[in-house]
Amino acid sequence: QVQLVESGGGLVQPGGSLRLSCTASGIMFSTYDLYWYRQAPGNQRELVAGIGSDGRTIYADSVKGRFTISRDNAKMYLQMNSLKPEDTAVYYCRAQNLRNSRMIYWGQGIQVTVSS
Repeated sequence: QVQLVESGGGLVQPGGSLRLSCTASGIMFSTYDLYWYRQAPGNQRELVAGIGSDGRTIYADSVKGRFTISRDNAKMYLQMNSLKPEDTAVYYCRAQNLRNSRMIYWGQGIQVTVSS
């Protein structure tokens, strides 16, 4: 059974930092492209950042220079610095198989709240 589990969320003041982690079980992590998405109340789910199996990265314009995505054999990370209230959302990790793009798995999501 495939499972993705996010951790590291919580409440932080504007300008603060958080580090999210995504741990996978039931899949070979190295054969998947990995992504962080987020969804704020009333908004559609949006791509935050992605990292390929070869280490290539992409970022939404709104987080460039503030967020850093990384991965190792077992986990994916999102280092979030200079957080803003508009970063408040539920953050999800997503894994997409390199050879079969229809094999997509999502985590259950974790809340990040940026507020003073």
